[in-house]
Amino acid sequence: MATGVGTDWQAWQESWDRQQEWYMPDREERFRVMLDMVEALVGPRPRILDLACGTGSITARLLARFPEATSTGVDLDPALLAIAEGTFADDERVTLRTADLKDPDWPAKLPYDTYDAVLTATALHWLHSEPLAALYGRIAELVRDGGVFMNADHMIDETTPRINAAERAQRHRHMDQAKQDGALDWAAWWQVAAEDPVLAGPTARRFEIYGEHADGDMPSAAWHARVLREKGFGEARPVWCSPSDTLLLALK
Repeated sequence: MATGVGTDWQAWQESWDRQQEWYMPDREERFRVMLDMVEALVGPRPRILDLACGTGSITARLLARFPEATSTGVDLDPALLAIAEGTFADDERVTLRTADLKDPDWPAKLPYDTYDAVLTATALHWLHSEPLAALYGRIAELVRDGGVFMNADHMIDETTPRINAAERAQRHRHMDQAKQDGALDWAAWWQVAAEDPVLAGPTARRFEIYGEHADGDMPSAAWHARVLREKGFGEARPVWCSPSDTLLLALK
């Protein structure tokens, strides 16, 4: 994988953060609550699996807050993994693996059999409900007894259509204004990445893998909690939410 001598990986991390914040202005608050719950349930020196890690956004915040933590990052996106590899190249606390979460054998690529916590954010909505439920079963096997799984993502409650519509309209008004003020959206960010000499090749490969947009499902938080309990977790519920997103925690 390209590592790009001289590439400013921190600049790419910050660019990714700004693009994600265009969609989720409260993104940092989600991460803060996620790490609060890591500390509360498994302590300040956890072994973490950063699932669908992307550029390593969770891992970066984890290690800044808990310097004695270790993280395994797993993703299939070659461009985002290139940024993660460049960012954490000299950090022995971080291991990165390429794996397809739809492949039932992906856990065999991990360096450990169990983890204190499995964390993921804004990623699993790329999966439809059936493969997501199967993935939750594999995650349950990776989390040690007393460990946690947390998923921060778009979770839509179909029982409140008027609330959903009003929230979505307001959110898109703010997004449109930010874009007019110069914010990069998803498509524009990837266009910039495709023009970078180091990321151009990995970016082309990621679009061969994924296409343009997610085509998965965004079931309600209640669905996620129910399925996680069915797959082996003892407790599961939201620990943070916005009008559009939920941070759901499951305790083994």
